[in-house]
Amino acid sequence: MQTPEITAYLKTYCGWSAGVRAVLTKYNLRYIEKDIIQNPAFRWEMETKSGQPLSPCVEINGEMLPDVSGEEVEKYLIDNKIVQASDATTDVPTNAPCPPEQHESEVKLRF
Repeated sequence: MQTPEITAYLKTYCGWSAGVRAVLTKYNLRYIEKDIIQNPAFRWEMETKSGQPLSPCVEINGEMLPDVSGEEVEKYLIDNKIVQASDATTDVPTNAPCPPEQHESEVKLRF
């Protein structure tokens, strides 16, 4: 299988973003992470490429998957024969929002 080119537009702290990271790690896929919270230019880039403001968005070999969960990314990877299905587990849910306590905690941004 050819190595895919993957760019993931993710939030620093987000359940769905964590799920996308977990799936890409599960399949040992290299990817460029663009944190849309830490760098507003990445948010603009994501919105321009995807045509919408919701995240995560993952671009795989030029195909944009807008507003996706890790589960949806995994299905895309398998359906398009980029990876073979694996029964390996991830350390976080691949289709879940942040737990409420994470939203209530302080988020530190790097400027």
